Amino acid sequence: MKYNFFTVSIPILLLVIASFYLTSKFIEPSSKKEITIATGSIDGEYYQTALKYKEILEKQKVKVNILTSNGSMENIQLLNDKKADIAFIQNGIDELKEQTHIKAIASIYYEPLWIFYKNDTYKMDYLIQLISKKISIGKEKSGTEDLALKILNDNGINKKNSQLLYNSTQEAKDLLIKGEIDAMFIVSSPNSNVIKELLENPDISLFSFKRAKAYSRKYSFLEATPIYEGTIDLYKNLPSQDINLLSTTANLIVRDDFSDELTRLILKEIKRIHNKKGLFETQNQFPNIDNLTIEINEDAQRYFTYGDTWLEKIFPYWIASNIDRLKILLIPLITLMIPLSKGFFPLYRWSIRSKIYKWYEEIHKIDLEAEDAKNEELKKYLEKIIALKKEIKAETKVPLSYMGEYYDLIMHLELIISKINMKLASN
Repeated sequence: MKYNFFTVSIPILLLVIASFYLTSKFIEPSSKKEITIATGSIDGEYYQTALKYKEILEKQKVKVNILTSNGSMENIQLLNDKKADIAFIQNGIDELKEQTHIKAIASIYYEPLWIFYKNDTYKMDYLIQLISKKISIGKEKSGTEDLALKILNDNGINKKNSQLLYNSTQEAKDLLIKGEIDAMFIVSSPNSNVIKELLENPDISLFSFKRAKAYSRKYSFLEATPIYEGTIDLYKNLPSQDINLLSTTANLIVRDDFSDELTRLILKEIKRIHNKKGLFETQNQFPNIDNLTIEINEDAQRYFTYGDTWLEKIFPYWIASNIDRLKILLIPLITLMIPLSKGFFPLYRWSIRSKIYKWYEEIHKIDLEAEDAKNEELKKYLEKIIALKKEIKAETKVPLSYMGEYYDLIMHLELIISKINMKLASN
């Protein structure tokens, strides 16, 4: 009888283990802690931003590889070819609308469109004045090219009536200063050395969009962003007058099979970089998912809607993530705990009482055998029952609430001892 408790509890324990094992098959394995980021040229803002990501993510034990490219269009191809996991692109790229397996996870900062032109013969008030001119629109497959072609096309400028050239930023700057081209388009941060150099050049002017708000109404991904006199350099007074610029945003995109864990980690970490006030950005404006022109990653949508989970607020990210993945194990646990909780107290009572009741089998046997015993045998049974009494007192430990049943057992022992003594006395 002493093993009855184990014969009941062991099958239950095995059932619990089996349930956890079967449920574990439905748990996604932890994601590989390595990502490859497609940026742009090594001297561009995307590359510099990727270096910052590398620094903060590797503190979280995520290995970061950086791939350089010609820009947004090539970055999309790198994602398609699965050579990159995440990529920087310029918002508003039309080609992305057809890429249903690529999702956006965030806009991270403004990217102004700068149009510089040679000012030796005229002041340019409208882009239509560039018809018949030589215009650099950025490298092929770059975001600059994509946006420049949209803006130029809106003003009736195309390859048939003008000469559109595909130069890198550095090449276009040199050609413009030499007078070999008439204008150049560049999408870049105001911190760019090229921007500052061109603003300082007295022979080069920066185009101001008089109709900036009209463009922003036509294209949801564009915003009118004025830059005021002296904003970039007060000492040199750059720019020398108020300028109306158009700005798109730099976006992060991923394939739809990208890890949800890494998506949340990236968004959580890059806040530290992009939530600060900038030349065009207000405090905590970025990162965000506003005005994106492609479908938003579900987990990114959830993160921007609800923020950190309560687990992420309590634990370091990877611990919180692992706990979250294991929450499916609560299903068998809760399923088993409901019936087990109902049976726990009866099982507990039974296990305590069994410590007392297990002795009755042996006591009853001695009692029956002593009925027909003679003097010498009676003495042996008396010694046996007294030894059993000592053993019971030594081994039987029960809570106070069960002491009544314990003393019933002792009383029965005393009764049998009394019966045997009476028989010995009568003989």
